[in-house]
Amino acid sequence: MPGHATPPQHLELEGWRHVYSGKVRDLYEPVGEHPRGDVVLVVASDRISAYDWVLPTEIPGKGGILTGLSLWWFDQVVDIVANHTVEAPVPAEVEGRAMVCKRLDMFPVECVARGYLTGSGLVEYNESGTVCGIPLPPGLVDGSRLPKPIFTPATKAEVGEHDENVDFDAVVALIGLEDATALRDLTLALYTRAHEIAAAKGIILADTKFEFGRDGSGAIILGDEVLTPDSSRFWPADEWEPGHAQPSYDKQFVRDWLTSPESGWDKKSDVPPPALPDEVVERTRGRYLEAFDRLAKH
Repeated sequence: MPGHATPPQHLELEGWRHVYSGKVRDLYEPVGEHPRGDVVLVVASDRISAYDWVLPTEIPGKGGILTGLSLWWFDQVVDIVANHTVEAPVPAEVEGRAMVCKRLDMFPVECVARGYLTGSGLVEYNESGTVCGIPLPPGLVDGSRLPKPIFTPATKAEVGEHDENVDFDAVVALIGLEDATALRDLTLALYTRAHEIAAAKGIILADTKFEFGRDGSGAIILGDEVLTPDSSRFWPADEWEPGHAQPSYDKQFVRDWLTSPESGWDKKSDVPPPALPDEVVERTRGRYLEAFDRLAKH
């Protein structure tokens, strides 16, 4: 079964106890009471995943890029919904790639917004003319802009398993109509704001994923990471051309190499993927850096 090719390594951090490692992030809880209350430390590693595997090769600096971009985006949308970050120092060993965050009771839903047709949405559309049960106009192709953004949720999967796209009624059955409606409305509002900001910087936000939870007061809070190349499809606007896959600011170089004859790897097998060549690592790192520079530095 896909998952981690090797067990992820985590740091021992003074004052914090490691409790969980996901595909990219490591989670710690404080040893004893923390002055900011019920918090966790979220550390973004340099790990990279593809095809439900965590690869044996890391992308240097990726954790810092993801954290910096998330913090920048949190500031851009804080008037729409509060987020889980709190002002508090992080251990020196992980400075620049870690955040102290409120502990949330997370909703078991991946909140996905799509403004363009691609990926798993394109596959479903080609089969049924719908995405997550939402009917779309005929004649759309890979990269087409949708008439308006749509909420296409998924159920969360364990590491190594696929998230499963579901329709809105399935979310209602899972968490109730009131919360399902709130998450849908917040997701579309966040996507609309982020799409406008990215467009002004020459980048198309094709789709993205958000995660929400409740804090101790019961308020719905934006959690996890937001609007990074790991959770979003960013396309150069000047190269957008519907009808085929678009160049993107993400790990496409990694995916392309893994599925090429050069890698010798069969993604349908249970064999872990091989190490990435230096050139693929550098080109991927360059794409993450370019996304950060174009979005957050101008």
